[in-house]
Amino acid sequence: MRAWIVWSTGTLAYIVAVLDRTTMGVSGLDAAKRFSASPGVLSTFVVLQVIVYAAAQIPAGLLLDRFGSKKMILTGATLMVAGQLVLAVTVSLPTAIAARAVVGLGDAFTFISVLRLVPHWFRPRQIPLVTQLTGISGQLGQVLSAVPFLSLLIGSGWTRAYLAVAAFGVLSLVLTLALVKDTPSGVTAHDPVTSVRETLASVKTVWMRPGTRLGFFTHMGTQFSVTVFALMWGVPYLTVAQNLSRGEAGTLLTISVVAAIVFGVLIGIITGRHPHRRSWIVLGIVISNALIWTVVLALPSAAPRWLLVLLIVVISFGGPGSMVGFDFARTFNPRSTLGTAQGAVNMGGFVASLLVMQAMGVIIGATGGYSFASFRLAWCVQYAVWAFAIAGILITRRKARRTIGQIEESRYLLEFFSDSESAQASPRPDR
Repeated sequence: MRAWIVWSTGTLAYIVAVLDRTTMGVSGLDAAKRFSASPGVLSTFVVLQVIVYAAAQIPAGLLLDRFGSKKMILTGATLMVAGQLVLAVTVSLPTAIAARAVVGLGDAFTFISVLRLVPHWFRPRQIPLVTQLTGISGQLGQVLSAVPFLSLLIGSGWTRAYLAVAAFGVLSLVLTLALVKDTPSGVTAHDPVTSVRETLASVKTVWMRPGTRLGFFTHMGTQFSVTVFALMWGVPYLTVAQNLSRGEAGTLLTISVVAAIVFGVLIGIITGRHPHRRSWIVLGIVISNALIWTVVLALPSAAPRWLLVLLIVVISFGGPGSMVGFDFARTFNPRSTLGTAQGAVNMGGFVASLLVMQAMGVIIGATGGYSFASFRLAWCVQYAVWAFAIAGILITRRKARRTIGQIEESRYLLEFFSDSESAQASPRPDR
C-alpha cells in the first residue's frame, strides 16, 4: 500500500505538469488576443517551453541521479507554480514567454523523477505496467486543461483560470513534501560529485548503449504527433479547419486521454509478458499514425466527425507507445545512471515536437494565417520525422539485439566454465 501511495502522489505531480504543459494549447486563441500575437509568435510560447524542456532533460537526469526523485519533483513543482502565477497576471508578451519557459523547466524535472520511483517501489514484473500507468495517468492533466480549465477560461477569464492551475500546483507540492520517499528504506545511493569531463563521459557512455538510442527513436516516432496536437495546434486545427466548436474540440481531447488509458494498460501487459516484441509494437504505432493522417489530409474539405474521432484515437496510441522507450532505457542501463538514460529518451519526442510545432507556425503564417489549406500543408511536415524515426528504430534495434546476444553468450560461457570447474573439483559419485 505504501508503494501505491508514493506512486500516486508522484503521479499527481505529473498530472499537474501535464496540465501546465497543455493549458496554452487550449488557450492559444485567447493568448493571441491577450498578447496581440501572430501565429508564428504564438507558436513561440509553446516552442520555447518545449526547447527548455528538451534541453533540460540530460541535466535533469544527471541531477536526478545525484539528488533523487523527491527533491527534483519539489523543485519542478515550485518552478511551474511560479511560471503559471506570472502568466495569470501579466499582459506583457516577453514576460509571458519567459514565464512559459520557466514552466517548461519545471516540467522537465517532473516526469523522469516520478518514473524513477517505480523500480525502487515495485517488483520487476510490475515495472512495465506501472510505467505505463504513470504515463497514461499523467494524461489526466490533458483532461483537466480540456474541460474544467477551458470552461473556467471561457466563463471567468484568463487570470482566474491560470490562478486556479497555480493553486492546484501548490496542493501537489505540499502532498509531495509530506508523502513521497525516494526508496522504501528512505536511503538512496546517489552519484558522487564528479568533474565536468567525467560527467560528459558518463553521458556519452549512457548514450552509446543501443537500448538508450532505441528508446530515443521510439519516443521520437510515437510521441510527437499527439504532443503537437495537444500542446499547440490541435484546438486551432479542429475549430478553424474542421469547423468544430471549442466544446467539441475539448471533448475530442478527452477522448484522446481515454484511448491512451485503455491502450496503455494493454501495452503494459503485453510488453511485460513479451519484451522481445516491443519494437514491433512501436513500429506498428508509428505506421498507423502516418496512415490515419494520410487519410485525413487527403480529403479536399473538412473531415466527417467519425474520422476525426478515429484520428484522435489512433494518434493517442503514441503516448503509451512512447513509454516503451523508457522500458528500453531501463533494460540496458544500471539504476545508477537510469535518470540520465531516461532524460536522453525523453528528449526524442520533444525535440521532434518543437521542430514540428515551429515549422507549422511558420507555414501557417506564410500561407496567409489560419485556414483549412494552411493547416493541411503544415501537418505534412510530420512525414519527415516519421521516416527519420523509423530508420533510427530499425538500425538501433539491430544493434540492441546484437548486444543482448553477446550478453547471453557471455552468461552461457560463464555458467559452462563454472560448471566444469565444479565438476573437476567434486568427487565422482559412486556407480
